[in-house]
Amino acid sequence: MTKEPGDGRDLDASLKLLWGDRTRPQRGRPPTLSLDRIVAAAVEVADELALTEGLDGLSMRCIAQHLGVGTMSLYRYVPGKSELLDLMLDHVVEVPEPDPDDRRGWREILRDEARGHWRLCMEHPWYPFVDQSRPLLGPNSVRGLDRLLGLLRPTGLPDRTLMMMVGAQTDFVDGIARSCINEMRAERRTGVSSEEFWQAQAPTLIDAMNSGDFPTMADLSEETFEFSHEELFEFGLERLHDGFESLVRAASE
Repeated sequence: MTKEPGDGRDLDASLKLLWGDRTRPQRGRPPTLSLDRIVAAAVEVADELALTEGLDGLSMRCIAQHLGVGTMSLYRYVPGKSELLDLMLDHVVEVPEPDPDDRRGWREILRDEARGHWRLCMEHPWYPFVDQSRPLLGPNSVRGLDRLLGLLRPTGLPDRTLMMMVGAQTDFVDGIARSCINEMRAERRTGVSSEEFWQAQAPTLIDAMNSGDFPTMADLSEETFEFSHEELFEFGLERLHDGFESLVRAASE
């Protein structure tokens, strides 16, 4: 058995489960239970907890309760929560069918990919909070990456450069998504909206701006901070792609 130091994950078990080794237990298996059903239930529970307790509240016990089975019965299919998270990550990834008539340029391809990733994070608000510093890639994740890199190869850029572009975009989307979800969590936790939160600070901030100690801040237009996370996402995405543009242009010269 290969253990991943620091997270208690059984790498051998995770890889076998991700890539199709779903051997039936020899005995004691509840007839209505399956690994696929456990993973789907775990995603449902994680979605419910995402804006309250988050992943800390996700346990094998609460998943078992959701399924109406005993907690120990889950361990016949998956070693623990860490391995289950690997399966959940791959489960929620949706890979579009290849389109032989796809005529999109690289920028539109990356834009669609980023927006799809953003929707994934909003639909499953726990997703961008899973530690993926050492991810285990399952079939859906590999299939999606294979498809995306294949679509980007006509740019003529080296594979390493394409992979860094994809990584930079993924980290950008995850970062904005976490900020957006954290704001939703704060509102759910406190019952205070973001607008109410900033209104409560307004008198103190106005006094600070009138002090003369912050001349640039005091001179900012009223609409300076009036943008949503979605607007920030679209703005940052376009600027990121503007940077990629110089790489693609150089490769075509």
